[in-house]
Amino acid sequence: MTEGQYLTGQFLIAMPAMDDPNFDRTVTYVCEHNDDGALGIVINRPIGMALGEIFAQLDLQAEDDALVVQPVLEGGPVQPERGFVIHDDGQTEFGATLEVPDGLCVTTSRDILAAMAAGKGPPRAIVALGYAGWGAGQLEAEMAANSWLTVPADPAIIFSVPFERRWEAAAELIGIDITALSSEAGHG
Repeated sequence: MTEGQYLTGQFLIAMPAMDDPNFDRTVTYVCEHNDDGALGIVINRPIGMALGEIFAQLDLQAEDDALVVQPVLEGGPVQPERGFVIHDDGQTEFGATLEVPDGLCVTTSRDILAAMAAGKGPPRAIVALGYAGWGAGQLEAEMAANSWLTVPADPAIIFSVPFERRWEAAAELIGIDITALSSEAGHG
């Protein structure tokens, strides 16, 4: 693949026929994609845990009550104990940060959670546990099998659209009413 064919900074929108329960009706933000594979974070699956629970596990006291109740997401089936923070590209440097070309970052180090709890974190951030991973050529094969739609990621969907609307909202970016698509493959 050439650089322009990689899906870094894109949304993967699960097609209605997706038969993998890990990705049914999901929107995945692709953080990294190259010849070795891809890594993405599902952005529309709250897991019934609030950020305050993670702060408590790390002995962090949150300054902002809104952060304490912020939902944590299921980022994907791989390493569900590992935390990922998708956030605005800010002025603060964190230990383990991947800068995605669209102006967002993904940080996995504890220091971002400490900064967030202290009220010094990035202006917008979501926290997910786990990630979606694809080996070399695997995502390309899934794309060829029409498992996913792709569209450049929109930070407004990541940070502002309600979780239950993100799948439809991401598809609307490319003019598709995904709820109107059949889950049956059209083979004539």
